[in-house]
Amino acid sequence: MNTSNAYRYTNRTLHQLLTLALFVLAGTSALQARHIIGGVMTYRCLNPGSYEFTLKVYRDCNCTNCADFDPVAFIGVYRCVGTNCAGQSQTNLFRRENVSLQSRRSIPAPTYPCLIPPNVCVQEAIYQFTMDLPVSTTHSYHVTYQRCCRNETINNIFTPDQVGATYTIEITPAAQQVCNNSPTFDTFPPTVICGNQPLSYDHSATDAEGDQLVYEFCSPLLGGGNLLDNFNYSTCAGAYPNPACPPPYNQVSFVAPNYTPLTPMGGNPVVRIDPNTGLITGTPVNLGQFVVGVCVSEYRNGVLLSRVFRDFQFNVARCDPTVVAQIQADSVVDGRSYFINACGDTSITLINTSFQRSFVSNFQWRFNINGNIVTSNEWNPTINFPGPGRYTGMLMLNPGTNCGDTARVFLNIYPSINADFTFAYDTCLAGPVQFTDRSVSGSGIIARWRWDFGDGQTDGAQNPAHVYRIPGDLPVTLIATDINGCRDTATKNVAYFPVPALIVIAPSAFNGCRPADIFFNNLSFPIDSTYQISWDFGDGSSSRRISPTHTYQDPGVYNVSVRIISPIGCQTDTTFNNLIRVLPSPRAGFRYTPEEPTSIDRTISFLDLSQEANRWFWSFGDGRSSILVNPVHVYQDTGKFTVMQVVTHPNGCRDTAIQILDVRPEVRFFLPNAFTPNGDGQNDVYRGKGIMEGVRNFSMTIWNRWGEMVFESNDPDEGWNGRKFNVGQDVPMGVYVVYVRFNGPRGEPFEMKSFATVVR
Repeated sequence: MNTSNAYRYTNRTLHQLLTLALFVLAGTSALQARHIIGGVMTYRCLNPGSYEFTLKVYRDCNCTNCADFDPVAFIGVYRCVGTNCAGQSQTNLFRRENVSLQSRRSIPAPTYPCLIPPNVCVQEAIYQFTMDLPVSTTHSYHVTYQRCCRNETINNIFTPDQVGATYTIEITPAAQQVCNNSPTFDTFPPTVICGNQPLSYDHSATDAEGDQLVYEFCSPLLGGGNLLDNFNYSTCAGAYPNPACPPPYNQVSFVAPNYTPLTPMGGNPVVRIDPNTGLITGTPVNLGQFVVGVCVSEYRNGVLLSRVFRDFQFNVARCDPTVVAQIQADSVVDGRSYFINACGDTSITLINTSFQRSFVSNFQWRFNINGNIVTSNEWNPTINFPGPGRYTGMLMLNPGTNCGDTARVFLNIYPSINADFTFAYDTCLAGPVQFTDRSVSGSGIIARWRWDFGDGQTDGAQNPAHVYRIPGDLPVTLIATDINGCRDTATKNVAYFPVPALIVIAPSAFNGCRPADIFFNNLSFPIDSTYQISWDFGDGSSSRRISPTHTYQDPGVYNVSVRIISPIGCQTDTTFNNLIRVLPSPRAGFRYTPEEPTSIDRTISFLDLSQEANRWFWSFGDGRSSILVNPVHVYQDTGKFTVMQVVTHPNGCRDTAIQILDVRPEVRFFLPNAFTPNGDGQNDVYRGKGIMEGVRNFSMTIWNRWGEMVFESNDPDEGWNGRKFNVGQDVPMGVYVVYVRFNGPRGEPFEMKSFATVVR
């Protein structure tokens, strides 16, 4: 019996569904998808020349949106010599039959002693039909059904989701002469078999006439085309041939060398079939889904009458054991031996974690205590032991049955251990805290110490000294472990609220320019928000923050004082003389003219307004600079420029002033009020004049007094010559309306209206 942790098997279901509209003669439709896992065709002779056929098809139903069985099966009947109709007369197609689905059922799951198989869903569909086939002494009848596609999760053949299946039966001339009945298989293979467990399945068949039957593994047959490549259902290349195609039929391709038609599942020992009995035996070791083909040949007086072929899918899975004995323990060896350690406690409660409890009908605990057998029938018993020592016992589930399990218990009871410690420190002035171990063990030897000082720091020494950087009520924990591995824990509170032994701040000195923004970082410890902190910055300002920021506005030398009072009233203070030296600084400032420069006037004069400076640096924002006091600069382009003035005091302190200077592009456009288009070369063309650099979307239109446009242009340099659109007849003398619109270089809109008088 396997006592390891139970496995939970998750069935591999179909990951994809591929649907296809399939139109049958009755006007119904069916889905096509990867779902077929097996099938078989058999026949029964009603009287010479008359037969009843039974087609059984199997599908995986343990998935979402799987295709259902076909409501109508397309059957093809071929009459030809031998098993190969290829190349023979077109009249080989003897008949086609469209057979409706008669019944369906779910295949019951198998039962295994002591194991629980996973849930695998398989359904069977049955199609039955009768047919008259004239008796022939030379020709066989081949009755065939084909369908795409197989279950895509099959492991032992290539691309199972892209290949279909063929279920066919041949009625030989010899079988026709004697009105033979084909053999029929007695049962359907188990829907799931347990991996790494011996398999013994009777795959035998029954023959009505008692003929000799020979069994063998054989290759499943292809059929039904490739659903992924061809949706045509009316030809042999299609996914659902109507009718089924004639023989010969190709075989599926096994994933060799691990799997072949004769060894379709591998195994150790290899799974095989007995040729005389049909018994399938072996131990499958690979988990997954495997398509298997079984052929049974029927002989009478040494003559082959029929060969019935069935393919089906073996689902090999991990199976849960019905019961597993298991105990909560400190360690487990080989899944069967449970080791429990106790320190000082002789009353031990054993925790039973066995499963599956619903299958446990009887259980018992047994312990050998100094030669006496002590038993208990409680699920979680409490057993009293006489003292330290090593004791053995066992937990038995369903004792005396084939589906039981046993766990061995090894219990070590060691002497007790008691962790303890003391500590000492100066409560008012910060310093190290000395910890002293006082732990004792019945074993006589403490092997390890682990200290947690409550501030995130640890130590492994026996008697450590610890320096705290934080104050507070700090829980200190000691874990003491003896040579038996027994441990005990002691926790005590250390109320640690001293003042720092030394007040330390940063900066330790400052020499800088006015205004001086200084962050005073209080590096003293231990302190926190529960302490009273008082700062005196020497310029009349103070603060109660632990680490404040202060700004010195005036030049000078300043002392800084700090006072610290702890929550328990301890006090310390320090004055840092001449800590801060603030130097005088210049004040930068400037103005410029013109105040609104344009592209027409790009020469800018800068006037220094700074104070207490002896050096100047100017950056004009266009890559150029100057060190003059009052520089003059010419901008080569329009735009916004960041002008920066940096001034320096004689002591080296600096100040900076920044202004944004905008050199605007300027547009000027003027329209004349008359022109004389008489061809004398003087004032013959009407056009505007001005500065139009950067102008966009220019439009000028000219209209006569009747509202008719006589000129239009998008070019500010193009003028009107007094003719209609510059190519027609001369316009009459008179006054014309001129409209001009455009956008300036920065997108600003301009609109002008004027009058143009034509004088000849």
